[in-house]
Amino acid sequence: MISRLRRALCLLLPLGAASVQAAVPAVGQPAPDFTLPDQGGKLRRLADWRGKWLVLYFYPKNDTPGCTEEACTFRDDWEQLSALGAEVVGISVDDSASHAAFAQKYKLPFPLLADTQGDVAQRYGAISDWKLFKFAKRYTFLIDPQGQIAKVYLSVNTSRHSAEIVADLKQLKSSRP
Repeated sequence: MISRLRRALCLLLPLGAASVQAAVPAVGQPAPDFTLPDQGGKLRRLADWRGKWLVLYFYPKNDTPGCTEEACTFRDDWEQLSALGAEVVGISVDDSASHAAFAQKYKLPFPLLADTQGDVAQRYGAISDWKLFKFAKRYTFLIDPQGQIAKVYLSVNTSRHSAEIVADLKQLKSSRP
């Protein structure tokens, strides 16, 4: 019932109804820190991925068409991303149980983090707060091994996004020592 209400309100509420948005971190800035539970309840911190490239993607809702397509393309490109030294982490405001069901259903090999209050999405400028509910915007941040924002994606085509990141990672890695 609530998810249907969320979808309906997304279509009906004007864009101006959302609250003031925090700034999106810029390329070269440190990635905002976080500690969130994954789909198994394990607490994960940004520091867990220090020394690796991190594809940190925010998405609106588990088991919706666009979010499923995006997650599955990351799954399908998992080996290429891993070969480039990158890890993938998804974040939404869904809870850990919802993430567990979504990850199991689509055999996702990467963690999904539960930002149920939207605090982390807020720090990344990736939250839509409609007072009655919150959801994460479809933003992605490519974070370098030192924890700096290397690339920001604010306009995402779910069917091509993972391939775009693979190409950008290849380019970024070749241009850095």
